[in-house]
Amino acid sequence: MMHLFINSLAATAGGGLTYIRNVIPYFAGHGLRVTVALGPSLREEFRGLANVEFLELEIPTVRRFWYEQRVLPEVIRQSGADILLSTGNFALRKSPVPQILLSRNSIYTSPDFSRDLRSRREYRAWLDMRIRSVLAKKSIHWADVTVAPSEAFAAELKCWTGTQVISIHHGFDWDAFTQDPLPIASEINEKLRVPEGSLKLLFVSHYNYYRNFETLIRALPILRARLAERSVKLFLTCQLSAGKNPGAYCPDVAANLVKTLGVSDMVIELGAIPYRQLHRLYASVDLYVSPAYTETFAHPLVEAMAGGVPLVISDIPVHREICRDAALYFKRFSPEDLTERVVQAVRSPDLRKHMAAVGLERSHHFSWKAHVDQIVDLSHKLMNSNGARAAGTGND
Repeated sequence: MMHLFINSLAATAGGGLTYIRNVIPYFAGHGLRVTVALGPSLREEFRGLANVEFLELEIPTVRRFWYEQRVLPEVIRQSGADILLSTGNFALRKSPVPQILLSRNSIYTSPDFSRDLRSRREYRAWLDMRIRSVLAKKSIHWADVTVAPSEAFAAELKCWTGTQVISIHHGFDWDAFTQDPLPIASEINEKLRVPEGSLKLLFVSHYNYYRNFETLIRALPILRARLAERSVKLFLTCQLSAGKNPGAYCPDVAANLVKTLGVSDMVIELGAIPYRQLHRLYASVDLYVSPAYTETFAHPLVEAMAGGVPLVISDIPVHREICRDAALYFKRFSPEDLTERVVQAVRSPDLRKHMAAVGLERSHHFSWKAHVDQIVDLSHKLMNSNGARAAGTGND
């Protein structure tokens, strides 16, 4: 029985949490022995899984890279693992076993993100990003195999590093996504109650810079003018207030923009919604919007498609790859073009119906089971290759 060690210490928010929550049950049911290093806050979500051992490690973020490089190799060695799956963008420089790296953070390769930080005069964050980008680049060389969640990002990483990168799409599981029977909290439900006939737009994301909130906010007064016959409401799954979101991103620019443009009545800050209840949110809106200027996969796009929600999203390669004809695309920094695409969708019921149908069919192409199957197959190949190399060395 192959023993897989999964390092998920970096899974603290966003796509990292989504990934771990979905893949661990499939790895558990794959006939493997699995050891998972994770933060204590995640442990309760995986009670009762067979063949899985959890190492609860509370490592401060500032010490995590040091811990992974200096301490974790010995932990892995003592566990008797055959393969290491590093899920957090950074590989072990000296892994005691063959290592698969999941690289899924495009800010390290994005010129737009670098320019964004400089334009905000966040020079310390820019320097930190540059240091991390060096380590992320080295990590791809340290790993035996690097896996990206989309073909577009795999190609980007290959150009960046000169190293071959494999693409394995992330997945989606409608049954798991919708299994929570509890209704949305009453205070959230109250915020979702808007005047009859309102156009309800949704953007699912914690506040961060690369999701490009400001372009979306700048589109709101233009939308109000273009769609004067109806109320427009934008639902956000975050709060535009300091200290209310994961990470160190400062939402002050976005919050001030809401006030300056006079669109406070159009923006409804729901705050974080439990992952298993998000399907109820998709079911309550008319359009999903995303102005992100860089992405690696974007799970909410698949969730929205599976929920039959038409999409209006920025025109970047990853979005095109994931959504195809289920979306209308706009220039990523153009609030005017965003407005045009929303108006186009609003004024064409047949187009919305077509996008919803195409999106539902497209969502079936993404499967967590298929993703895990491919990771397990890759792990077996690496283990067998490593065994063959060891045998060859012994015969010398």
